[in-house]
Amino acid sequence: MREIETPQIYSVVPAILPPDQLFGPLFHDVQMNHVFPDSITFADCFPKRAPEEILNLYEIEKHKQDFKLKDFVCEYFEIPTPIQTDYESDQQLPVTEHIAQLWPLLTRQSQTNCSMLPVPKSYIVPGGRFRGLYYWDSYFTMLGLQCAGEHELIRDMVDNFAYLIDAYGHIPNANRSYYLTRSQPPFFALMVQLLAEIDGPDVLTEYLPHMQKEYNYWMDGYYRLSAKEDCIRRVVLMPDGSILNRYWDDQSAPRPESYVEDVEMAHRAASDGVEPGTLYRHIRAACESGWDFSCRWFREENNMESIHTTDMVPVDLNCLLYDLEETLAEAYAHSSFSEPSAYFLQKAEKRKKAMTKYLWHEEKGFYMDYDTKSEKSTPIMSLAGIFPLFFKIASPEQAGQLHEHLVSSFMKKGGLVSSLHESGQQWDYPNGWAPLQYISYVGLRNYGFDATADELKKRWIAMSDQAFKETGKMMEKYNVVDPGSEAGGGEYPNQDGFGWTNGVYLWMKHNS
Repeated sequence: MREIETPQIYSVVPAILPPDQLFGPLFHDVQMNHVFPDSITFADCFPKRAPEEILNLYEIEKHKQDFKLKDFVCEYFEIPTPIQTDYESDQQLPVTEHIAQLWPLLTRQSQTNCSMLPVPKSYIVPGGRFRGLYYWDSYFTMLGLQCAGEHELIRDMVDNFAYLIDAYGHIPNANRSYYLTRSQPPFFALMVQLLAEIDGPDVLTEYLPHMQKEYNYWMDGYYRLSAKEDCIRRVVLMPDGSILNRYWDDQSAPRPESYVEDVEMAHRAASDGVEPGTLYRHIRAACESGWDFSCRWFREENNMESIHTTDMVPVDLNCLLYDLEETLAEAYAHSSFSEPSAYFLQKAEKRKKAMTKYLWHEEKGFYMDYDTKSEKSTPIMSLAGIFPLFFKIASPEQAGQLHEHLVSSFMKKGGLVSSLHESGQQWDYPNGWAPLQYISYVGLRNYGFDATADELKKRWIAMSDQAFKETGKMMEKYNVVDPGSEAGGGEYPNQDGFGWTNGVYLWMKHNS
């Protein structure tokens, strides 16, 4: 069994505190005065002096007549510069060769930084504005690393996530202090399964304690659920007494990395009687989902201020936790302490029945998110509803209906749209995302819809090839309805790099 190394990290500030708490009024003033065009920039700045000293200086200097806030920030903080290299894409290369050249450019070692949570080993960053070890992105990146034979880097990244679980009790959205109050879709069990394909089944028992800790995190508070308290953190008591999960964030404040956007939205929503703290938590919970943002989280399709994420029981999250329960059962069965295996198989079966009861929409023939307030399905059809195909939860009859929807409604020129609703959000029509193409492709294969799976792969690869030929880049997301147009929506411009796009592309080229 390999030992997970503990890094030697030295920092002048307590990395556990996010920058909005470390710098209080200064942080607020920098963000609200738009000192930087992207809120994440100041969240990632590194202080040159102790935070309390900088705050004291700020309280004194801000009253001076010639005071300039940006000059003050530049004097007392190291500003992260855009990631630049001398690398220039050769657009004549096959995309696979381009990706092979990108891996070293996207590989990082842990750095001392005000908001950076240190990890012991190397990892791949997504690219663009995303400079850290992002949780669910990394699974799809690992798919490509496996195809490229970069097995040691996969081991390093799994060890990093195990380290984060040991250090903080869960895997944060990414290794930044301002992400500590939330996680992301729980793909760690799938990462362990992927590594087990490389190193053998003993990997399951090696990371069994970490998978158990992650499960405890997602299920925290289940023992307190009752008719009087039917939602606690990430667990929800359903009307029939079964337990499913939701996305959540422990903090009800603006996100440091999107501070201006959140504060301004709260001001607008306040006129409609929405309490700012409630709005912030719904926004943060949507970020934990990875789908930030999609109208699947909104009460009103085109109104983000109607976001109500924590009221919802999402299909994709519960599928992932079903897989975690099954993986824990397998890991315990493989270990010297096998008794809990039957317990987790029972948990998985109960979750599957509850998902069928509450998340399968009989009339639409589709898996839908469930609104706990209205006690019915939400109206938004999205590719989250395809996760039961990936995890083999759907019956053959259900799979047939899901397949019909993919062919008739979701399939476009460049692949599958994330949802059927054009809300202006980046996780909705007309955009397509690499991880959802992969989930759908494998799901279709699982149920024998090979021709549709092959057509999806053909369209996605052709679009990616064309985009690379025209731009020299692999993008975070694509407009799959009109591949000649750039994908839009979201709080930031379309990013290039890009970890999970590279990974899924390579995987699709290597698998049939």
